[in-house]
Amino acid sequence: MKTRKLGNSLEVSALGLGCMSMTSAYGPAADKQSMIKLIHSAHDQGITLFDTAEAYGPFSNEDLLGEALQPIREQVIIATKFGFDIDLITGDRGGGTNSRPEHIRAVAEASLKRLRTDCIDLFYQHRVDPQVPIEDVAGTVKDLIAEGKVKHFGLSEAGVQTIRRAHAVQPVTAVQSEYSLFWRGPEIELLAVLEELGIGFVPFSPLGAGFLTGKIDEHTQFDAGDFRNFVPRFSPEARKANLALVEVVKAVADRKDATPAQVALAWLLAQKPWIVPIPGTTKQHRLEENLGAVELALTGEDLRLINEQMSQIQVQGERLPEPALKMTGL
Repeated sequence: MKTRKLGNSLEVSALGLGCMSMTSAYGPAADKQSMIKLIHSAHDQGITLFDTAEAYGPFSNEDLLGEALQPIREQVIIATKFGFDIDLITGDRGGGTNSRPEHIRAVAEASLKRLRTDCIDLFYQHRVDPQVPIEDVAGTVKDLIAEGKVKHFGLSEAGVQTIRRAHAVQPVTAVQSEYSLFWRGPEIELLAVLEELGIGFVPFSPLGAGFLTGKIDEHTQFDAGDFRNFVPRFSPEARKANLALVEVVKAVADRKDATPAQVALAWLLAQKPWIVPIPGTTKQHRLEENLGAVELALTGEDLRLINEQMSQIQVQGERLPEPALKMTGL
């Protein structure tokens, strides 16, 4: 497995594994033992970066990852997140954010126990809390790093000014936000700022929440508990219009003897050497398919054609429901 560097010192596999879907967001939780087996398979095939959060479940995703990775803890990088208003005992959600310093500390302690470790490798603020100065957040994580409970600081879905202010207090190793051929918002200003500051980028939903695999169309029925039921760009009408994107990816895949998913991931990897996508899956064959993207080389002409054709397509529908959008880019 090829490796990449996030920030100045965190070396990880070129692809990570997003673990959220194993317990939440796309319907019922998958079988626990099957997911432990999948996580071990990912590691056997070279993946070292595993992404989770207290909010996934809540708590059950960290529990799963802690159990799965305990035997190989020294060989992997665990990224988890704080920042939502979640009761640390009951798991009840308050509906908003909470990055008060005392809450960050309490989340860190709880996550350490669930992850069965004494140090979190990469600790992201899951969403910016408008009620707490980012300097206080960064300072709290800086203290946790000094205490040996955290190694690296990250931000998720943060705006560029917030990133600059946080980085001035405690160097930010990685920023996590959505980025794919289905959502290219980070190209407007985020990528340039990350390059300037030497911060790595970890795109989530690198396959457009599955859309870029070519397995979804306007007739696809999602599970009742699947978050895509509430996402505007996944309405049947939007899906039908947005299939034009998938046709572009499929055409490249056919030329390259690859799959659409592999092309979508290879495209991301080709954008910057410090980008590490974290596709998620609950299926062994999808894991192996995704890993094939690391060896798929897109030429300059491939990339030019993709950009030229994609620029003529207007994606329909917002990428998140309105309440969730209001919590991004702060």
